[in-house]
Amino acid sequence: MIRLLTTTITLLLLFLRASTESPDARSIQILNESGRRVDVSWIHPQTEELVLQSTPDVLAGASFSLNSFVSHSFLVREMPGKKTGECEGSEGECRVDYFSVNENHDQVILIKEGIEVEHTDSKSIAVKSANTLLDECKSKADRSLKNIDNTNNPVDPLHVLDTLTACVQKGVATEIERANEEIAFQAQVRKNMATQLENYTCADETLNTTEAKRTETWRGRTVSVMIDRPASKIHTVENFLTEDECKAVEEAARPILHDATVADGSGGSHKSDSRKAKQAGIKVHWDKEADGDLIARLSRRVYDYVNHVLPFDIMEDGQEDLMSIQYFGRGPEDEKPDRYM
Repeated sequence: MIRLLTTTITLLLLFLRASTESPDARSIQILNESGRRVDVSWIHPQTEELVLQSTPDVLAGASFSLNSFVSHSFLVREMPGKKTGECEGSEGECRVDYFSVNENHDQVILIKEGIEVEHTDSKSIAVKSANTLLDECKSKADRSLKNIDNTNNPVDPLHVLDTLTACVQKGVATEIERANEEIAFQAQVRKNMATQLENYTCADETLNTTEAKRTETWRGRTVSVMIDRPASKIHTVENFLTEDECKAVEEAARPILHDATVADGSGGSHKSDSRKAKQAGIKVHWDKEADGDLIARLSRRVYDYVNHVLPFDIMEDGQEDLMSIQYFGRGPEDEKPDRYM
């Protein structure tokens, strides 16, 4: 029996967001500002059956992310109080409201007091901001006209136009600066969260393994879909390699194994005390594929599966070699865990 080996096969440039994202897919952010617990259900367009989307409810003050598609409709329902067992509607009735996903991006659903839904999105927010800016600039131009009239001087259209233009330019520059500050802030928040979450998940040995979103089959193999997002996909495929293929990869990698590295955040890589693994790039001899070369056969299966999952027709020309990563774990005396085990 060959020793336990985890082999990671990596192909770069396989997951391109623009090519994988459905044109009707939309990301929805739901913010519960109602002061009550609510649940959110998708309404089946044919049967009108309610399919619960929250797990199981959204607490007061909490947020809930939802991936959906244009025209999908949802019901927001108030949950009974845990102490009273009643809702705050008329005669204890649980209040409801509805919303549908529109064509705009960055949609936000605000659940206000009284379980009233307020639907906003990037386009409507931009239109509102633009209208506010224009109204302010029109007011300044109007005041400029009145000041000229009060002096009984002829109205200079160019002066009024210059006033309006300067106002709009200043307003747009301010909005761009505010947007850039918000982008930088959100990016830093995500980086800080990622660091904290990584430390937590690696230190907690009792943390349950992530459950698959769904399972399917491919060429008789069971596939567990762990993450399925427009810009990132993680699938685990049972028995992807045969025992002979695994031995061939191990033998090809053994003489060239070296300490694995991690990205350094600036386009390069460096070694990490938290990654106790060895890696090796394995050259694929495509000219031996017809002769049954095990590594070439395995590599072809990699391309076949990638092209099965993604709407590409990726060929082997110009792609990276197979990457074999062998994890050795950590000893009982090691203070730092292997975060990538």
